[in-house]
Amino acid sequence: MTTYQMNFNQDFTSLSVLSPTGLRLFSISSQDKVEEIFAKDNTEQIRIVERLFNSSLVVLVTAQKPNCLKMLHFKKKQDICNCFYPSEILCVRMNRQRLIVCLAESIHIHDIRDMKILHSIENIAPNEQGLCALSLNSHLAFPVCQTSGELRIFNASKLRTGMTIRAHDTSLSALAFSPSGALLATASERGTVIRVFCVKNGQRVQEFRRGVSCVRIASLVFSASGDFLCASSNTETVHVFKIDTRAVETVELKAIADVAAKSENSAKEAVASTAAEESCRPVASWGGMFSKAVSSLLLPTQVSEVLAQDRSFATVQLAQGGLKHICALTRVQKEPRLLIACEDGFLYVHEFPAERGGPCKLMSVHDLRGALEDVIELELSESVQRSQTKPSNPSTVTQPSLTMLKSCAASVLIENPDPMQDNSYASILKGDQADAMSDSAKFRKLCDAIDTPTKLYDERQFPPVAITAKD
Repeated sequence: MTTYQMNFNQDFTSLSVLSPTGLRLFSISSQDKVEEIFAKDNTEQIRIVERLFNSSLVVLVTAQKPNCLKMLHFKKKQDICNCFYPSEILCVRMNRQRLIVCLAESIHIHDIRDMKILHSIENIAPNEQGLCALSLNSHLAFPVCQTSGELRIFNASKLRTGMTIRAHDTSLSALAFSPSGALLATASERGTVIRVFCVKNGQRVQEFRRGVSCVRIASLVFSASGDFLCASSNTETVHVFKIDTRAVETVELKAIADVAAKSENSAKEAVASTAAEESCRPVASWGGMFSKAVSSLLLPTQVSEVLAQDRSFATVQLAQGGLKHICALTRVQKEPRLLIACEDGFLYVHEFPAERGGPCKLMSVHDLRGALEDVIELELSESVQRSQTKPSNPSTVTQPSLTMLKSCAASVLIENPDPMQDNSYASILKGDQADAMSDSAKFRKLCDAIDTPTKLYDERQFPPVAITAKD
């Protein structure tokens, strides 16, 4: 059976389908219709595909050049630039500000607006699966141990190392941030227990038991509201768990109280070290009172011994087990839906009963295996056995030129495809006509691909990217 590699974008508005014959991008506009928006022949043996939200930016990694990250403006069918790394690229993650490239023993953090390397995390524990997660507010989580489920949180926005969390006793297999970046869900290679942690203080908020048999978690994803967590594995059941908002609020209050208490202790030490203040009587601070109030509501033992839910809030029974399924909890035409993309080449759209829970009703099925034009719509009563057709011929690619990226010590090259002359007045004065493609032209192409009409997003959460080109 031909297997298909399926992958949603960050807001679940589009889906990439990668097969041995070609790459296809689909836009998910309703539960009854998905629209093909891009197709590419797979002569390069593409193995990693990521699209940035609803923008025109797509990044690719091929089997022919496993250490090369290709950046593509897919609507214009134009290459932007290629980045080369010291070893094979295992995973790529993106948000509006950062692009993360994960290798086996290092992680590289780029400014997505100009692809300059801001920081490289070197000499990490071997991460052969390329496991990492990036939140919308640029929190980065990755494993730091091969034998246990220990992970580290890194602030990719401020470039600061955060706390280390021992999430499980065995190695990690899945990581996922909530949309707000406040929560982190984890699963181990056993796949029996899923845990949710507070990113502020590393405190475990909630624990879910998926089952008793060891499975491989294929997908772990929060809903857009952060109220639900969906997990799929190689079994016939997809589980949706409900996040206890009261437990989250309590743990966050405790994190605030801990910070206030720490500030209070620092202030007391400063006062005690000053001779002029030795005669002053200690005064109860707001931080101390707040910490005691929170502690009276929730004892430390209660914080650590969180509620374990043996039953999932909602479930989906799949027709066949043993296949990899990627899930998404989102709203399609303002209605809550559970999307399940299977490696058999089908997209299953389920109703999600957010109020009552229980079994999720199958609404529609889309066959994404067919020709590179039009999408085959299936009625639930129709057979799903359809033959594949070959994609269109590949487009030609010009020979690229190379320039060295000097912003970091890491051995990373920026490759500028489609050589073009910069005919600006400044370029003529500088005599740069012999250069392949100027940085200003590259930046304009990159920003053009990243930019998305602001009406599609909340500008406060997804500010439009705009930089001034410098000749």
